[in-house]
Amino acid sequence: MPTADWLRQRLAGPRQLQVVIEDAVPARLTSAAVLVPVIERPEGLTVLFTQRTAHLNDHAGQVSFPGGRCEVTDASPVFTALRETEEEIGLAPELIEILGILSEYRTGTGFSVTPVVGLVRPPFDLHPDSFEVAEVFETPLAFLLDPANHQRHSMEIGGVLRHYYAMPYEGHFIWGATAGMLVSLHRLLYGD
Repeated sequence: MPTADWLRQRLAGPRQLQVVIEDAVPARLTSAAVLVPVIERPEGLTVLFTQRTAHLNDHAGQVSFPGGRCEVTDASPVFTALRETEEEIGLAPELIEILGILSEYRTGTGFSVTPVVGLVRPPFDLHPDSFEVAEVFETPLAFLLDPANHQRHSMEIGGVLRHYYAMPYEGHFIWGATAGMLVSLHRLLYGD
């Protein structure tokens, strides 16, 4: 079972980051960053997710990491991920230890996302923004890193067959870019 110290060592070591590209990525991309919040629980590490509200224009109802578009005033993708996390779920940046940055993830919906892995130690209070976040939940990191749980799916969108990863867990459907970033984390931690 992964531990906080193991994650620190694996993410601090020398590694080669590669851009991960989904099927049919548009030429113009919007820069974004997300936090992959790893929670250190007594029973093991978990990852915190948000379920987006159903009325949003982008990715309505989907499971995601806290994060969003990079603003021109943001100093870095890490700053964006921490700012967006605080805005979306009320988790203060000083409670987050940055462990590393994953490969850039380019989506078919037009985003170039920088995933930032951060360790969060309880206790902490969350204050989700009810306009953006319908639910916050945690999933064991060991489940997410197990390749047996990395399902491959496909669907036709606009006449184009798109492929994506999915990791269903206890009634939540973690899929698309979020699941793809977790597969990238697995590959970085364990090698291809």
